[in-house]
Amino acid sequence: GKRKRLNTSVLYDSDESEDSDILVRRVFAKRHCIIDEDESSREQQPDKTCPTENVSTDRKRKVFAKLKELARRRAARRSCSSENCEDSDDEAETEEEPLCHLPLTPTEGSETDSDSMKDFIVEEEEDGDDNTEHLKSENQAQQKELNTSNSELLAYYVPHLSRCDHYVHFKRIVKAFLINAIDDTFLSSLYEGTRQKKYAQDMLLSLHYLDDRFIQPRLENLISRSRWKDRYKERVDCYPDIRIILKNPKNMFCQACELNRYCKFNVLLSGRLYNSRTLEADDFMSDDKQVLKVGMVCANRTRVYHNLKHFKYKLYVDCSSVTELDGVEDEPVKDTVERLFSQLEDSGWIQKRYNDLEDYMNDADSFQEEK
Repeated sequence: GKRKRLNTSVLYDSDESEDSDILVRRVFAKRHCIIDEDESSREQQPDKTCPTENVSTDRKRKVFAKLKELARRRAARRSCSSENCEDSDDEAETEEEPLCHLPLTPTEGSETDSDSMKDFIVEEEEDGDDNTEHLKSENQAQQKELNTSNSELLAYYVPHLSRCDHYVHFKRIVKAFLINAIDDTFLSSLYEGTRQKKYAQDMLLSLHYLDDRFIQPRLENLISRSRWKDRYKERVDCYPDIRIILKNPKNMFCQACELNRYCKFNVLLSGRLYNSRTLEADDFMSDDKQVLKVGMVCANRTRVYHNLKHFKYKLYVDCSSVTELDGVEDEPVKDTVERLFSQLEDSGWIQKRYNDLEDYMNDADSFQEEK
């Protein structure tokens, strides 16, 4: 009967600890409770064995209760390593200390360590940020100075690379033409370099921009893609006025490309020769005219080329007409130019001339190559 009772208690204890993952201790408990070696001696001394077994069973139950509580807490934390948990279980079983006196888990220790390291790292990052911001501001200042000096050098030595709005360039050119229409030495002094004030340098820069960026590349493109002869090109360059008239068609050699074409256009060239920089006209052979018979493609190319080639001169002629019609006398040149420029800008005259220039450039860009 005693053996049966002992076996039942052992099975009960093992069932209770079935959820706990400590299999080693259950084996030790069975060995401690089941006494098969001195069965005869235990039957001879029943009074001595019963109290010992009862004490060991109570102790086991207490230990298992503590182990279950510890397992529950350990499952809640989840981050505890198995090695440290077994050490804490052994200490709880052997020393039987209260659970509140258990040492800090590795998770708590790591949190405190990480907090202290985090504080330390933040201080270092703040110092580093201050240094990097200081270096960054210095680099930006140096880069700004370098860009300014580079832009000034480019504007002086390579005027067509200056960065400015196209319409701003155009308004400077109109103002320069108004000044030259009153004082005919202004443009020549600009190109000679005798005027060093900023407004004069800006006007010279815009004039270079108009010639080197707007007009000349497109003229070269039109010529390179054509079959024009040099003599025809020179004639178109020399005469600022042109009329293209549709006439009776005739099968002949075109006077522009000298190829056999079905020619039905007469190109009438006239006007005075002028200086391309100062725009000063030459009165020599002012009434000379040229009439040339060309085909349809050469006639269209002539129109596009001539509009761009002589746009600056015609703009200057229009500005001169404005100053002649003004009629105000005994007024400083600066005041007259500012007043006329404001009138032209308010009336939309400047914007219209700029739109004409854009149309001419678009025509040149979209002109197809001859077949």
